[in-house]
Amino acid sequence: MIPDESLRIAVPSKGRLRDAALETLERAGLRFRVSGRRLFSVCSDTGTRIIFTNTADIPVLVAEGVVDLGITGSDQVLEKRVDVVEHRRLGFGRCRLSVAVHKDAPFKTSLELAGHVVGAKFVNLARDYFERIGAKDVHVIEIQGAVEVMVLLGLVDAIVEIVETGNSLLENDLVELEEVLAAEAVLIGAASPRDPELRDQLLRRVDGVLAARKYTLLEYNCPAQRIEEATTITPGFSSPTVQPLQDESWLAVKVLVEKSTTQRVIDRLEAIGCVAILETDLRHARL
Repeated sequence: MIPDESLRIAVPSKGRLRDAALETLERAGLRFRVSGRRLFSVCSDTGTRIIFTNTADIPVLVAEGVVDLGITGSDQVLEKRVDVVEHRRLGFGRCRLSVAVHKDAPFKTSLELAGHVVGAKFVNLARDYFERIGAKDVHVIEIQGAVEVMVLLGLVDAIVEIVETGNSLLENDLVELEEVLAAEAVLIGAASPRDPELRDQLLRRVDGVLAARKYTLLEYNCPAQRIEEATTITPGFSSPTVQPLQDESWLAVKVLVEKSTTQRVIDRLEAIGCVAILETDLRHARL
C-alpha cells in the first residue's frame, strides 16, 4: 500500500501526453526513475508518488482524492464532468475535438447531422455540442478504438474525434466539418490534497517551467547612444539588465524576450547597430 501522507501525481502511462508530462515534472525538480512496466515511481527527495495510469481515468482519480494532482487533457476533464481544480494549462498536447464525415458525404455543416448516427469516444462532449447547435435527434454512440474506420464501414454517418495534424482523417478519406472545442494538457488537483504545502511548492515550480517555455534569454552589445531604442525593443519582464563595457561607447544588455517574437526582435536590434546577439534557452524561470 502507498502511504496516505505521500503526495500523489497521476500522469498518462502512454500516449501523446506522457513524455511531455514527465519532462514537466522533471524540470520542476522531481527526481524519479521510470522503470519498465512499473505502475508508479517514488521521488527520491520528497517521497512524492508518480502514478502511471490511463489518461481518461485521471480526472476521476483526482476528483475522488485517490491522487492529489493529475496531468491529462482538458477534453478528458470536461468529458468526465467531475469536480476538480484546474491549476494550470500546460501549453502542450494541443489538439481539437472535431466533427468529421466522409469526403463524399452530403453533409456540409454539423447541423445537417440531425437525425443521424455519430460515433465518438467523447460521448458527453458530442451530445452537448449537438444540443448546443440545435441539431435534433442525433444518435451518439460510444466507440473506443479506431473511430475513423466506422464511417467507412457504414456503422456511423459521422464521428466526433480528436484531431492533431489531421493526417488520420485524410488517410481514411474523412474531412472536418466543424470544431467542437480546443484542448490541451492541464494540471488538475483535488480540493483537499494530502500535503497542501508540497502541492503549492510544486505549483510554483511548474510556473517556473511554464515561464521558461515562454521566454528566452537574449544578450547583446548595444551602442551607448542607441540604448534607449534598444530597451524600447526589449523592455524585458520587469526591466533589462544594462552594464557598461570596457569600451565606454558600448553597453551590454541582458533581457527576457518572448520566444514567439525572438527573431523579429533580433532583426530590429541588428537594424540599430547591436552586435554579438546571443539567444539562450531557459530551463526554469521564477518570475
